[in-house]
Amino acid sequence: MSTHAGRAPGQDAGRPATRIAAGLADLPDTVDLVVIGLGVTGAGVALDAVTRGLTVLAVDAHDLAFGTSRWSSKLVHGGLRYLAKGQVGVAHESAVERGVLMEVTAPHLTRPMPMLLPLNSSVTPPLAALTRAGLLAGDALRFGARTSSGTLPRPRRLTATETLGLAPALRPAGLRGGLLSWDGQLEDDARLVTTIARTAADHGAHVRTRARVLEASGSGVRLRDELTGTTTTVAARSVVNATGVWAGGLADDIALRPSRGTHLVLRRQTLPGLQVSVFAPIPGATNRFVLVLPQPDDTVYVGLTDEPADGDIPDVPQPTEPEIGFLLDVVGAAFAHPLHRDDVVGAFAGLRPLLDLPGREGATADLSRRHAVHTGADGLVTVVGGKLTTYRRMAEDAVDVAVRMGRLTAGPCRTRTTRLAGAAPRPALASLEHPERLVRRYGADAGLVLETAREVTGLSDDDLLAPATEQIPVTLAELVFGVTHEGAVDVDDLLERRIRVGLVPADLELTRPLAERALTLAGIGDRRYLDADR
Repeated sequence: MSTHAGRAPGQDAGRPATRIAAGLADLPDTVDLVVIGLGVTGAGVALDAVTRGLTVLAVDAHDLAFGTSRWSSKLVHGGLRYLAKGQVGVAHESAVERGVLMEVTAPHLTRPMPMLLPLNSSVTPPLAALTRAGLLAGDALRFGARTSSGTLPRPRRLTATETLGLAPALRPAGLRGGLLSWDGQLEDDARLVTTIARTAADHGAHVRTRARVLEASGSGVRLRDELTGTTTTVAARSVVNATGVWAGGLADDIALRPSRGTHLVLRRQTLPGLQVSVFAPIPGATNRFVLVLPQPDDTVYVGLTDEPADGDIPDVPQPTEPEIGFLLDVVGAAFAHPLHRDDVVGAFAGLRPLLDLPGREGATADLSRRHAVHTGADGLVTVVGGKLTTYRRMAEDAVDVAVRMGRLTAGPCRTRTTRLAGAAPRPALASLEHPERLVRRYGADAGLVLETAREVTGLSDDDLLAPATEQIPVTLAELVFGVTHEGAVDVDDLLERRIRVGLVPADLELTRPLAERALTLAGIGDRRYLDADR
């Protein structure tokens, strides 16, 4: 068994403890485990394996969180939707993993999210009663998962006045009240992936972007450096394919039916006074809603669709105009003022890697979100299906199989109690005397972010913490840290995946000069901050 002492995340503010790098320079020839794909599942596999004492190389052809993991609703689901479909096991697993994220491993990246179902004319009394029963069942899931009611309060009925107080922009005509419940919300899905990857690196994993797998089997991979074009081979005792919707490109015996989920991005002032997430019922459906999700950066996400995605898998899926129109129509019907196409300042779509099971020829919305771990004839272990909330359990199951297939000596899974970089109990986070935005995105590592930026740039805190614009709160300190500790090598890495400004194209262009400045100040041509800590 290989062992790594590792360092506690953020332990050394003077020197980055990171092995996130781009390309193939200084790779080991042999490792216990290679992980292909650095979405949430692949990053989770890397963290699980390295904390069991294995030597790990985790690679991605593009970047951290390049695929589906950055196109979610940014929620930590408790499994209520799956319970409504009779998928009790999936629902319980979701509730358990939600509790792990919110109370143990990532309190800094998650928060309780109040959800409001307005009881208007489109919600009949029988549907309201059914929904209330479902919310009580969801609370039973929370209790069964041992998640505190202090973290996620119990659901309750609201009067019409209380409902409008939380969502003043709702249509008041016919409003009988509302049902208020709670679920988990992420600060950002790509930030979760980045933090998992950085935690894996802090424990000793080699994490490499721009490293494309040309060939893979259960005994190793052949890689191409996407920056230089050079190739190399790394031998391994076991290999895990965690490439999501692209899994079939490496495992011919895996069949997927991807579905596309589209979201819109609105400015917060489009729906003034909104203090809660709103679930707008989809006409004719008993358990499907369009979600209106306020974000901390004064935007609102509206989603999502569930449409079959046939044909070739694109690197970046694109929303369709019919999907955009559908979302606007459903949400507009619940609010006093209709939404228009020019209210949409951004839109994004992701592809769910749903398993295509025999006898399940129906709509993709009816396919199970349960994950599966498959071993091919060549020994390649593939993990597919599932969802963002249950990434840790997916990773645990995949590593269990990889350990068995590779006859590896490894310790037990530790990720249920391993805090991600920057994690701390909520009271400790609340007591930190650092800018609120940094604490919200980096937790106890907020001081590390700022101290690193001071050291690298020599600038004052005023310069480092000044927002990019009055409307865009991104700071130079965050962007510098994205280079020094999180493996970003270009503007797209920073703005599309470390900061997520790219969800609003106009904001991306306004922030581009600040990102370019961060790359220059961080010495992007100087690999001392990009290479493994030695």
